[in-house]
Amino acid sequence: MSLNSTPQSVRVHIGLFGKRNSGKSSIINAITNQKAAIVSDIAGTTTDPVFRPMEILPIGPCVLIDTAGLYDVGELGKLRINKSLDVLNKTDIALLVVDSTIGIKKEDLSLIKRFNDKKVPHILILNKIDKVSDKEILLSESNKLVKCPIICVSALNKFGIDKLKQCIIDSAKEESTNFRLVSDLIDENDFIVLVIPIDKAAPKGRLILPQQQVIRDILDTGAMAIITKETTLKETLANLNSKPTLVITDSQAFDQVSKDTPLDIPITSFSILFARQKGDLNELVKGAYTIDRLKDGDKILIAEGCTHHRQKDDIGTYKIPEWIKERTKKDLTFEFTSGVTFTEDIAKYSLIIHCGACMMNRAAMINRIEKAKNLNVPIVNYGILIAYLKGVLDRSLEPIKAKDLF
Repeated sequence: MSLNSTPQSVRVHIGLFGKRNSGKSSIINAITNQKAAIVSDIAGTTTDPVFRPMEILPIGPCVLIDTAGLYDVGELGKLRINKSLDVLNKTDIALLVVDSTIGIKKEDLSLIKRFNDKKVPHILILNKIDKVSDKEILLSESNKLVKCPIICVSALNKFGIDKLKQCIIDSAKEESTNFRLVSDLIDENDFIVLVIPIDKAAPKGRLILPQQQVIRDILDTGAMAIITKETTLKETLANLNSKPTLVITDSQAFDQVSKDTPLDIPITSFSILFARQKGDLNELVKGAYTIDRLKDGDKILIAEGCTHHRQKDDIGTYKIPEWIKERTKKDLTFEFTSGVTFTEDIAKYSLIIHCGACMMNRAAMINRIEKAKNLNVPIVNYGILIAYLKGVLDRSLEPIKAKDLF
């Protein structure tokens, strides 16, 4: 697999922000040691956010996001600013680039406040340090204004770039250890059974991304993944010499898997694992319980983080609405959205049902959850909702409760 084939959802997203002509594109070129971004003395060369897949060892695959300069002018400038700020919603680590010859201004401090409000780890980069006569005074004054790490660099002669890389690596390490998929629920040499239905919705010749990522996490832990379909789960369990540590199922097979798995074997789903890794599991679980409080006329948003060809029996378009109508017996309106842009007008909904977010990074999913939470709109994801509707939510959360408090 090539570097560029690594899904963006599992890359560390590093966003570069700052005024026009502060040197953001030059910093990207210096970090990557290649001419990855267009550089010019003309302010505003970068007009739209540019996502550049890269690798920074030992972090591994990353996405460096080169944003348009903030504090632009005119109507077009406002649109560029909004696009740049939208990047912050999916940023894992923010780099604020400041021209050392100008220094930190109130607009930069305002942006740092945004980083703090969103709890985004950030680094202040004092670029063009080669043009400053007294670096110590500049650094001393900057430290009085901000509490984040400050790195003095010169993108022109590569001064300070190695130190900047190390600071990024340290921030990424801290982030990556906080949010696990399944590795902290299992031990080396454990048997994990994965239930993967193969139907007409399954992609030909491959597994879907959540299944691939869980398998990789299991293998990285030194445990063993045993793959079966829901129709052969009973036989699989019967043929094992020892009891598996965990059964992980596709959410749509929850009903049958729950019946065919003995009660002393824990079960959960791919979607629930992604909810704990990429979202706020407690908030999403709360959202499931609002199903029984829905009323006639309520609007429900079904949101997906990617675009795909919808089939007539699609899980989001067809199955979930049918299950909810059958459960509630209410006259409900369902609306749908997909892709990287999340609708802003969410206050009108009584519930948001979101996909598992396998194509989104954690920062982007958390941003969506926070928007809903701030407007008191309940939100749940597909897997948690299906587990609730099938009456197996409590059981599917048991393997996680030892690690995550509810």
